[in-house]
Amino acid sequence: MNNPKLLEGIRVVDMTSVIFGPYATQTLADCGADVIKVESPRGDFFRGAGIPAHTKGMGACHMTLNRGKRAITLDARKDEDASILRGLIETADVFIHNVRKAGIDRLGFGYDEVKKIKPDIIYVHCTGFGSGGPYEPLQCYDDVVQAASGLASLMPLADGNPKPRYVPSAIVDKVAGLHGAYATMAAIIHKLRTGEGQFVEVPMFEAFTGFLLEEHLFGATFDPPTESILYKRQVDPDRQPSPTKDGHMSIVPYVDENWQTTFEIMGDPDFLEREGLDTPVERFRNQAKMNNRIDELAPAKTNAEWADIFSEANIPFMPARDITTIMDDPHLQAVGFFKRKEHPSEGGYFEMQPPVRFSARPDPDIGPAPRIDEHGEEIRANLQASRAAKE
Repeated sequence: MNNPKLLEGIRVVDMTSVIFGPYATQTLADCGADVIKVESPRGDFFRGAGIPAHTKGMGACHMTLNRGKRAITLDARKDEDASILRGLIETADVFIHNVRKAGIDRLGFGYDEVKKIKPDIIYVHCTGFGSGGPYEPLQCYDDVVQAASGLASLMPLADGNPKPRYVPSAIVDKVAGLHGAYATMAAIIHKLRTGEGQFVEVPMFEAFTGFLLEEHLFGATFDPPTESILYKRQVDPDRQPSPTKDGHMSIVPYVDENWQTTFEIMGDPDFLEREGLDTPVERFRNQAKMNNRIDELAPAKTNAEWADIFSEANIPFMPARDITTIMDDPHLQAVGFFKRKEHPSEGGYFEMQPPVRFSARPDPDIGPAPRIDEHGEEIRANLQASRAAKE
């Protein structure tokens, strides 16, 4: 049975590095696009993130972020390599990079120049800050946006430690990368409908600030404001995993009737009859008291015991897992989320499967991450043959 890839026939020339851009193009490669990773002769700096198994430049993070891509090294400052890059762009639907505007213009690959090479190109610029603002020319990394967006100020609200802190995840890069992926696909759809290419700007700062403020803009959504910025539930110090007999658990009663059920099954059915908790409005305003009482009741049973009880009552529950044990999760094992594969040079490795499932392509065949310039000779030869055929 023919099972074409979702983005089969779409070619992406990818000059991005680190996480933001590569995560966007990894998503496109997972969907079947032909992504050609263009690197300097030294390779993407982030290839070294994580201890490599056997080969230089094959670090753990590269193995996930650049899976399914083809790799070629080019120095766009050299005429010969710049010519090869122009040739690749001629064959591409998408050119995506994360070089600052001044730098890409100096190389001769700004939008206006690239449009001369391929008039219908989709040109995607993954940048730190959007054009037109005072931050536009600045360098940008995940931590910078965590600070600038206000994310680093939220942890102190939840735990009382006044020091601003980063979330221990490259969350900005990955959120911006997903914005980059959907923006590219939207531009592809537009091109298929109209034949038009376009310039697409994907700024980290704006992408993540919008993501953060979806709930936290809160009362400042209205003019004049009805309340301050911050969705209070998300920064409530008392809304944390509760201690059990053998660990911690997360339970989310959320709707009012579930709160009542929760205290019944935890052994204190009369708790919500107390003054200040005896109406839905009062319970909404005093959730800290309810969370504190859950913390007092939770140590009576183990996570497994509570799991059975809350599952029976249809109330959302999960044990608070140590991330080092995530690969043992029974659900992820059952759905085949971690697939063991053999890399041509690195040996055995685990590939996380795309979380989104498509019935038209239920079993995606994802290629391995490439070594530095692994496909360079092949790509150059194909390009040369294509040029010769046109002459």
